[in-house]
Amino acid sequence: MLVDDAQKTTAETPVWARAEAFPQSPSGWGWQDRKLAAHRFDSEEAWLAAIEKEAHLLDLVWTPQHPRMVVPEEIPELHPLLTRVRAKSIARERADTQKDFKLYSSLWIIIIGFTAISALWKVSQAAIEAESSLQIWGMVASIFKQLASSNLVGMLSLGWLIFAFIPWYQARKREKEQHLWNASGLAEAIPVLRMEAWLERQRSPLTYLILSLIIAVAAAQLLLTTKTEGGLWNFMAHWQGIAQAGLFKDAAHQHEWWRRFTAPFLHGNALHIFMNGFGLAYLGKRLEVFARWPHLVLVFLFAGWAGSEASFRFIDAPTVGASGALMGWLGFLLVFENLHRPLVPKPATRRLMGAVLLTGLIGIIGYRYIDNAAHLGGLLAGMAYAFIVFPKSTSSKRPRILTSDFAMGTIAIGVLVLCALWAALKILTVS
Repeated sequence: MLVDDAQKTTAETPVWARAEAFPQSPSGWGWQDRKLAAHRFDSEEAWLAAIEKEAHLLDLVWTPQHPRMVVPEEIPELHPLLTRVRAKSIARERADTQKDFKLYSSLWIIIIGFTAISALWKVSQAAIEAESSLQIWGMVASIFKQLASSNLVGMLSLGWLIFAFIPWYQARKREKEQHLWNASGLAEAIPVLRMEAWLERQRSPLTYLILSLIIAVAAAQLLLTTKTEGGLWNFMAHWQGIAQAGLFKDAAHQHEWWRRFTAPFLHGNALHIFMNGFGLAYLGKRLEVFARWPHLVLVFLFAGWAGSEASFRFIDAPTVGASGALMGWLGFLLVFENLHRPLVPKPATRRLMGAVLLTGLIGIIGYRYIDNAAHLGGLLAGMAYAFIVFPKSTSSKRPRILTSDFAMGTIAIGVLVLCALWAALKILTVS
């Protein structure tokens, strides 16, 4: 059976790069915003004026020459306008992040300074009482010890990294990326932007099922926490609730093995849930769409268990949170996308490595509050899963769902639902 060149080309093209990846174009000129609302215009002049005014809302565009919608960078006539408008947007973003960076950094330096002065005062008072001279190295060691043991310094350092340094770094990175795209005529931007725009339109029901299970357990924690002084912010204020289903090492050692599976559904506070939820939503959709849903749930279950197991063996403190499973998804995608290189643009995969490095940096600075063992265990488990399950492929097609994948994925869904229900039940039975 013969296949014509057009069919062969389509079969060898990633799904996001195909013409049919986006909706058919209405008549005339227009653009679609991020809420998928269409804005139509009768003339090119009105269309260009609207784009220049609201370029930050642009998602897809069309002209009479385009039978289907495309990303704006695919229309050469828009390049000068996009370059000008986005340069202004990036400059604004850089200015805002730089202002926040200076503010947080100033606060951080002030707290560091006060803590260091306090440590120096204590050392000098101890030397006076002991009628001994101050030793410079002993003084420096005491200051560093005081800084390292200060919860306030630790929390501020973590906050500075998350809310000041990372946004500032990402703004600088986007600025550099925009300069590179401008130099190459925006050609390099098109694959990444098409992939992201297409991915945003795909459904990911299993990702939202997992997020719903986490929210359901959080609601159970919230019901218990409102009875205490912890309020809405700090779920950990009611240790009894966490102790019922979190990874308390003594309890897990005493035949309560199921805690390794329930702990990923519990969280310490609202910020913990928000940060994990944001990462789960993006990585989950990406994994579910490209690698298919059975592997989404299987990796979550396997990496969540591996993260809990690593925490159980190397960390004494109680731990909760889906970070191990989240890092498992990240590790899986790193390996999977490198094994299926035609499927995802290379710059998009490089961003995942950046996420791993930033997570490692957060773990180093916030080592007293973050379970790095669970992060590393989940990351390695996700990478191992991808290496074992998927062979290297030169195809641009997404993997098919095999019968065995469907069966194992269905079982994994049932296990995750039971784990979440068991965690919620344990929490709600606390008197």
